[in-house]
Amino acid sequence: MTRPYSSSPPASRTVGVLAAVLAFGLLAAPGLALAAETDDPNLDQSLDDLAIVHGQRVLEAGHIDMGPKYDDAAWRFLIHDDVAKADANATSVWRYPDETVFHVLDAAKLTVPDDPAYEFLGAAPGSDVYVVPQTQNPEVVWVGWNTQDPQVMETIDRGITLSLGGVQGPGIMTTYLQSGSFGEPQLLWDSRTAGAQPIWVDVNTHTHANWVFTEPGVYLVALTAEADLIDGTHASDTQYIRFAVGTATTPDAAFAATWEGAGTPEGNATPEGTAAPGGAPVGDATNPPDGPAGSAQEPAGNGLVPILIGAIVLVGAGLATGLTVVIVRSNRAKRRVLEARQSSGGEPDASGSGRS
Repeated sequence: MTRPYSSSPPASRTVGVLAAVLAFGLLAAPGLALAAETDDPNLDQSLDDLAIVHGQRVLEAGHIDMGPKYDDAAWRFLIHDDVAKADANATSVWRYPDETVFHVLDAAKLTVPDDPAYEFLGAAPGSDVYVVPQTQNPEVVWVGWNTQDPQVMETIDRGITLSLGGVQGPGIMTTYLQSGSFGEPQLLWDSRTAGAQPIWVDVNTHTHANWVFTEPGVYLVALTAEADLIDGTHASDTQYIRFAVGTATTPDAAFAATWEGAGTPEGNATPEGTAAPGGAPVGDATNPPDGPAGSAQEPAGNGLVPILIGAIVLVGAGLATGLTVVIVRSNRAKRRVLEARQSSGGEPDASGSGRS
């Protein structure tokens, strides 16, 4: 993604900034293959030998990304606290989601312009929303995801499915990608949508997105990371990510929050070896693409092919070009790992330093 968000002086951080953050040129669809390759040096990282630590942690700024990580032999969806990017004397670590709160301060507030392009946010023109941006704003926590843990790259087959299973909070949450300064957003997740909302993430990918909250307060965001492994097994973990939105919202309230629904949110993965709702084996609805690496593929039984055909008709040839760019970039990230795996007799380069 190029220039997805730019920090600007306060006088211009209304219509101008939101106009810059709402652009990608692709319609969203469940299971859409995603990868982000950029020249942004802030996305360079290596995740070798980082420890998993216990202890409550409140994150109000700095680089953060979430992803699968092995906790001993157990597959877990954890939070990469990349404090070393801001402090050379600090050590970046992995943290447990139930011990971590993302505190989105009032510096994240932007004003919704009077433009139909922003209707998907669910907020009236002129109202304030809280934006965790795709490109870093040093005054706001910078939240993304990755598939770059060395052991994860060694064991997953092509990539993971990352699914939103539900959102509990006082307002609407939307998450989207965009590229450049013009066009339409690529909506990934919407808290108003029922059921699981899966996206495909290639191996060796590091991506940041825009997270928008319409109201201050505590939000619990249920995310599931699952993957088919090269040994033929399936791994899955669901965690509740805690956001305290607004400076006045206390992190303690987010730490104390519990999911009020019964069990895991509808559509989330169930423990390996059991059946998902409706009797389908776990992961069948979010299998990775079988076609060219990084291309969009219809998940079993959800009618994605007709949706994509309709989307292509609506967006026209210009947006089809954008899709080609995403597929090519996705191929690059995947090819680096798969070729390394083949050249080393089945094991990938576990450096984790590739940009994606």
